[in-house]
Amino acid sequence: MVDHPLILRKISELEQYLSQIREYVDISLSEYANDWKTQRIAERTLQMMIETCLDIASHIISDEKYRTPENYADMFRILSENRILNKSLLNALEKMAKFRNYVVHHYDKIDPDIVVNILHKHLEDFEKFASAIICYLKDRQKG
Repeated sequence: MVDHPLILRKISELEQYLSQIREYVDISLSEYANDWKTQRIAERTLQMMIETCLDIASHIISDEKYRTPENYADMFRILSENRILNKSLLNALEKMAKFRNYVVHHYDKIDPDIVVNILHKHLEDFEKFASAIICYLKDRQKG
């Protein structure tokens, strides 16, 4: 049985992080590249956002007894295989999982272009993920 309150708490955390990081959506590449504090805030917040999505995916995969994921990106693939995420969102989230790995393991070599691109163009992917999970929860309540 999927733990709805737990997943909803995680979605609430994700929404809080989204609200906080929106402060940086209009930052220029130059501003970002020259401000280590902003870099730290943005990179860590994005990491927490991605990990929150992975936590949600992990709970669903475990509770539904879906196949065991091979890696973080595969967690999103499993949700797509089970029609929780659509293909375009899957592609975006697979890239986010890879970005998360890079932030964690290569934190000294993060390309400012990638972070600024996420801030400018891909925060909506987190909103789409939350919406997809909420739709999944509603469908589970009906069925």
